[in-house]
Formats: sequence, structure tokens, C-alpha cells
Amino acid sequence: MSSSGHVALVTGASQGIGRACALKLAQAGATVAAAARSQEKLNELVGQITGSGGKAASFPMDVADEEQIKTVCKAVIGQLGKIDILVNNAGITRDQLVMRMKRADWDAVLNTNLTSAYLCIQQVIGSMLKQRWGRIINITSIFGQMGQAGQANYASSKAGLIGLTMAMAREVASRNITCNAVAPGFIETAMTSGLGEDFKQNALKMVPLGRIGTPEDVANAVAFLASEEASYITGHVLNVNGGMLMG
Repeated sequence: MSSSGHVALVTGASQGIGRACALKLAQAGATVAAAARSQEKLNELVGQITGSGGKAASFPMDVADEEQIKTVCKAVIGQLGKIDILVNNAGITRDQLVMRMKRADWDAVLNTNLTSAYLCIQQVIGSMLKQRWGRIINITSIFGQMGQAGQANYASSKAGLIGLTMAMAREVASRNITCNAVAPGFIETAMTSGLGEDFKQNALKMVPLGRIGTPEDVANAVAFLASEEASYITGHVLNVNGGMLMG
């Protein structure tokens, strides 16, 4: 699954799934534009990629800021020449029951998880259309498919990403650009590490494969969808959930 010669922009690349995606795409031969808020973590990631013979550059960016998205996307194209692959991974949670959820927490999650993906797509699509090749991969969630109590904002944002994926797939298919989503299940990341042990054990009982997923499990799916081998797949949601949700 080669991505040699391609430039991949990965948001939320400093840790967890985003970091694993950046490493995997670099391993597949892509030049990685790693974007996230933490310059220190980005520097560490870029150092690891270049130290292994790969190509990468860091671009500090808060996806909740529209102007930063515009500035960084222009900078990536200016510095690296193009953007062939976009991985919309950046995401946050602000969990609370709806009856107690603050409007600010609803807005923050929707802006970071969904609106930022639309804005990033809008900024890179011109580059993809011009070269008549592109891969857009949105990291959604199993909870965007089945819901989760206390995560109305998060589940809504991730369900929205699925709709965005399908709409974009139809808009740009004629230009040889695919748009797909990857829906992770229960994955061991910083976002899930703070969950209680009882919650983890109960969640594990719902996974037929009997283990918690890793960021690398998700990154493998992303690398496949970014490759030429996936050229006839678009508008698809690829579940990476150990069988937690089927059908």
C-alpha cells in the first residue's frame, strides 16, 4: 500500500490515532504535513519520521480557528507543493447529559470535530481537483453510528462526519478523488485512558474480538484508503471496532 510521492495532511497528529496515521503514511512513502496544537509533540513526531528516513514537516494549528486552517493549508501547499491526502482526525470530547450540557460545550465539540473537517476539505480540494487525484479520509466513531449516553455533542459531530463523507464522495468522484470515513470502536488513546476501569471492562465485553483496539489498527485502515489499492472505494465507512457494531 504505497503512498510514495504523495503529500498527506493529518490533523490532530501529535498523539493517539493521528500520530499513528502520520507514522503509517510516512512509512508508506508519503511526505507528511503534521498539524496539531502542540509544537513540542509535533517536533517529536517529525523527528521520529525523519530519523527513520521518512519525510515530514510540522504545522502548528488549532482546527477550531478558521483562519489558522486557511493559513496552514496555504503554507503546506506553498512548502510541499500540494496536498494529495487529507486525514481529518482532530477531535475533542466534552461529555455531559443533554439536560446539563452547556451550549459552549456543544459548540466546541461540533466546531472542532465537524466544522473543522469541512473547512479543511474546502481549503485542500482545489489542489486535488487541479491534479485530478485525491484522498479525503474522515475519522468518525462508532458512537456516530450507534450513539452514546452523555455524548450527544460528540455522537452528533461524528454522525455529521459520515454525512459529510458521503456528500463529498458524490461531489468529487468524477475527478478521481475519493472520500471515505474510518469509524474506530474502543481504542486505547489518551482520550480513553481517563475512563474508569469498570467502564473499560464493560466496554470490552461488547467487543467480540476480546481486546481494545490500538491506534495502529486505525492507521492501517487509513493507509489502505489512502492508497491506489482503494481507488474503487468511496463514500464508505470502514469500521475498525473488533466487531462491536456489525451491519
